[in-house]
Amino acid sequence: MKHTETSYHIPVLLDESVSGLQIRPEGIYVDVTFGGGGHSRAILERLGAQGRLYGFDRDADVEQHLPSDARFVFVRGNFRYLYNFMRYHQVADRIDGIIADLGVSSHHFDTNERGFSFRFDGLLDMRMNTRSERTAADVLNTYTEESLANIFYSYGELKAARKLASALTQAREIKKIRTTDDLLNILKPFIGKDKEKKFLAQVFQALRIEINDEMEALKEMLKHTLQVLKPGGRLVVITYHSLEDRIVKNFMKTGNFEGKVEQDFYGNIQTPFRPINQKVIVPPEEEIERNPRSRSAKLRIAEKKA
Repeated sequence: MKHTETSYHIPVLLDESVSGLQIRPEGIYVDVTFGGGGHSRAILERLGAQGRLYGFDRDADVEQHLPSDARFVFVRGNFRYLYNFMRYHQVADRIDGIIADLGVSSHHFDTNERGFSFRFDGLLDMRMNTRSERTAADVLNTYTEESLANIFYSYGELKAARKLASALTQAREIKKIRTTDDLLNILKPFIGKDKEKKFLAQVFQALRIEINDEMEALKEMLKHTLQVLKPGGRLVVITYHSLEDRIVKNFMKTGNFEGKVEQDFYGNIQTPFRPINQKVIVPPEEEIERNPRSRSAKLRIAEKKA
């Protein structure tokens, strides 16, 4: 089935993020999260005949709706290998701007067989790359109780992580956890009436991050931006939860993920980036009304120093 950009995914903070790239018509840009292609198409509209755009995605579904444009090059791969792919295409130190929208596309949430959402019953999959082997069901059925507790605590920020892990390991002894409904039935005793959606979102987020190794992939990609961006090149990132936002914020501010400030002899902060927006950019009310999934989005923009 071929999806339109709108039905597949509504791009978040589109004008703000693309404007943040300060596009030069003849420049070379990278969209490391092609997804529905909304940001990529907006970049292509601003590029001249000599401009280039590389779009990364590891999901086979997106290949059904790539732009037919000689200036666009699709990279079927994980953005954690940004430097390797850019070196392969012989543009490893010539990039004018990189954009990353770290949100899960609407298509993923709305396709029940992908298992990303607790709103539908389906197999617990959650793989961004359907060619990879490990699914959410594999994690739930094979990880130790301690490992599961660590995932829910670290990636879902759940206070009841240990009790939750214990309940899951006990339940799988009786019956394998295969579907969304299987998981929801085990989670029922932990769900507070007024915080059901938030709790379930945290559980599903934790599993998704683990299966796709999202935090480590993000860190690797960010480190590679220092190698591929030209001096004056822009890094534009949209985050959706505190874990990834903290990583991006610290990296743009200090050049490391811990937020450890390093100073020279004169007390000047040593950082490879200059922040463009001192205050984080969030969607306006009209955008949130139009696209409720943009509610938690935060946009940060930085420029690589000379």
